[in-house]
Amino acid sequence: MNKKQLSERDICTKFITPSFRQAGWDEITQLREEVSFTKGRIIVRGKLVTRGKAKRADYILYYKPNIPLAVIEAKDNNCSVGDGMQQALGYAETLQIPFVFSSNGDGFVFHDRSVTSGAIEQNLQLHEFPSPATLWAKYRAWKGLPPEAEPIVLQDYFDDGSGRKPHYYQASAVNAAIEAIAKGQNRLLLAMATGTGKTYTAFQIIWRLWKAGRKKRILYLADRNVLVNQTMVNDFRPFGQAMAKLSTESKVIEREDGTAVELPIAIDRKRRIDTSYEVYLGLYQAITGPEDSEKLFRELSPDFFDLIVVDECHRGSAAEDSAWREILEYFSSATQIGMTATPKETKYVSNIHYFGKPIYTYSLKQGIHDGFLAPYKVIKVHIDRDIEGYRPEPGKVDREGNEVEDRIYNRTSVAPAGCGAS
Repeated sequence: MNKKQLSERDICTKFITPSFRQAGWDEITQLREEVSFTKGRIIVRGKLVTRGKAKRADYILYYKPNIPLAVIEAKDNNCSVGDGMQQALGYAETLQIPFVFSSNGDGFVFHDRSVTSGAIEQNLQLHEFPSPATLWAKYRAWKGLPPEAEPIVLQDYFDDGSGRKPHYYQASAVNAAIEAIAKGQNRLLLAMATGTGKTYTAFQIIWRLWKAGRKKRILYLADRNVLVNQTMVNDFRPFGQAMAKLSTESKVIEREDGTAVELPIAIDRKRRIDTSYEVYLGLYQAITGPEDSEKLFRELSPDFFDLIVVDECHRGSAAEDSAWREILEYFSSATQIGMTATPKETKYVSNIHYFGKPIYTYSLKQGIHDGFLAPYKVIKVHIDRDIEGYRPEPGKVDREGNEVEDRIYNRTSVAPAGCGAS
């Protein structure tokens, strides 16, 4: 067999995949081929909309479906063994994957991003490809995960059988949060652009912690009723009867599939909280207020909640003198995760001061580049009034005494060219 005459796909099938099999990688649960992880940038030209090329890795190897360990770029045998390395390194940087390989069917070049000194790259024969246990041990050392962290870190995502999986950046955010909590961190901040699925990301974090038995009582805080209601009937729906809303009024809400459901409530007419639930969702305004009688959260013991997730934490919860902040400080023993699209940092208000620097950031720019968000366009609107409503007349003078000939005031606004992806 002349390797030079084989296509890249043939090289993968006949040489690279068998190396994985020989090293002990399970082809069903640990090996994925031709993995597209972005959608391709949305390109708008007038009224025409197209997509750019999506990024696709030849192979991604997983220790478990939620833990990607290695990315492999394959080339045909007319290329050298390391020709795919730069491409693979770019993918690994995006996907937060530490181990990178390139191959042309003769062997592998192995680049170890977890190494800070010494040999970062080495050449391997086809039969020398590392086993899952070897790479997992290196991954754990890279992340600083103690053995007792494994049950929580390896807990699977929720899977409803529909095929829906977290996008790569959602998976990276979830893993970053889970690993930080497994190592004992109790204040976390996730910064993700609007439209990138923060609620679904929060659900997967809570689900894995809840199923692993690490966090049994959870509070999800928002500042708008519609956010709580829609979260309960859609993304948080799998929590079922373990979940209730901190409210005194029940409400029938329509799900995405058109079915109607009555929201369970955890507060009775006498404003007593039912403590039999495990997952609570509520408005800041519903459980606190300026008067002591409105501070409903004080009916619970300070150690009642194990985990609190704060949606849009750049708003009221960021200010030190905010009434909302007192909820977080009252339940200070709980692990607290702030989620925001726009971290707020001013002289008087700071997310970072309370939650710490973001452990993961997915920006608007990156979302547009990946094709999960549509690009925006700038729209110029010409008006004949200034910001105070004053309209100078031609031939007269303005408020500063300058002669006016033909003044048109410009106002520029930004509008999205489309919608974000869940």
